[in-house]
Amino acid sequence: MDFAYDARTEELRALLGDFLTKDVLPAEQVAEEQRAAQDSPWTTPPVVEELKTRARGLGLWNLFLPDAEHGAGLTNLQYAPLAELTGRSPKLAPTALNCAAPDTGNMELLAAFGTPEQQRAWLRPLLDGEIRSAFAMTEPDVASSDATNIETRIVRDGGEYVVTGRKWYISGAMNPDCKVFIVMGKTSPEAGDVRRQQSMVLVPRDTPGVQVRRAMSVYGYEDHYHGGHAEVVFDGARVPAANLLGEEGGGFAMAQARLGPGRIHHCMRLIGMAERAIELMCTRAQTRNGFGAPLARQGVVREWIADARVQVEQLRLLVLKTAWLMDTVGNRGAHTEIQSIKIATPRAVVDILDRAVQLHGAGGVSQDYPLAELWATARTLRLADGPDEVHQRSLARRELKRHTAG
Repeated sequence: MDFAYDARTEELRALLGDFLTKDVLPAEQVAEEQRAAQDSPWTTPPVVEELKTRARGLGLWNLFLPDAEHGAGLTNLQYAPLAELTGRSPKLAPTALNCAAPDTGNMELLAAFGTPEQQRAWLRPLLDGEIRSAFAMTEPDVASSDATNIETRIVRDGGEYVVTGRKWYISGAMNPDCKVFIVMGKTSPEAGDVRRQQSMVLVPRDTPGVQVRRAMSVYGYEDHYHGGHAEVVFDGARVPAANLLGEEGGGFAMAQARLGPGRIHHCMRLIGMAERAIELMCTRAQTRNGFGAPLARQGVVREWIADARVQVEQLRLLVLKTAWLMDTVGNRGAHTEIQSIKIATPRAVVDILDRAVQLHGAGGVSQDYPLAELWATARTLRLADGPDEVHQRSLARRELKRHTAG
């Protein structure tokens, strides 16, 4: 396995690194000021739209899509170091490059399973960054870590589907630019195979019966830049039967296809978050004195920084291996590695951020530094796209099978 970056990746890394330094990072404070001055905190600040225009002009657009027809045509191995860079500014950089969840996963679904009409109506505007979208899967009344528990009903009624159910933590739904939901629910609850009971339908936001009720906070944060995480009720919302995505009973399989790339994208960005934390730790340690000497001279601080560097290098190698396997043997062949990075990366990055917070003292938990919000984001990713325990259960089952006698 050769993980040396090829010429195109190096070119894009340099271009993206320059864009982040000169445009994105300085825009973080500007975006905060603009958002605070707006009537609604959910409206995208003007500076973000300016960043999107610049990124598209630089060719830093839809980098996540390996399909050259719709995206940049990069492999997972080529995209990994680019996604890592965007993790340095998770609030602004992914959106600026049109590489932010949940739109990325939704575009992948539409590109893979959408009809030509569905792609014209929704994929094209998403690819152009004109609208946002949401993926409505998680429910408050069941253990949604087991997708077969989902209770939302999608019932065929003549030429329409009727959607009824309550969802929550539906990312992006508070943003007024969110124009469509991909809703997962049960079309065939009587099917013997519990993984063939679910389907997905496209539900426009303005459909009667769609109620975006409230924003859900995440450790006290509302994630304004990605459109929040909403509670959404579908109260007999009717859509044409042509809004079915894929086939009836294919919802579970499509969800798995969507979540695989999403998990590795999150892990790529988490490494970038860790790199920013290390940078802040080093700056803080060398500019603050305690007990008669710079904090950088304290043995425990040096251990924190050294351990963080080791962890990041380990994680990066595992993520790159996973990306390489996804490119060479497919997502199914990389199943073990995808689950491994989903378990290992958020855990380690939470630890790194926790030490960075500790080093910054009161500043670490304040709004004056990005560390508290980065910590909340990383900690949440131990739940998003499947909690640790679900991946551990599956990974252990596969490992035990390898060592079963006979």
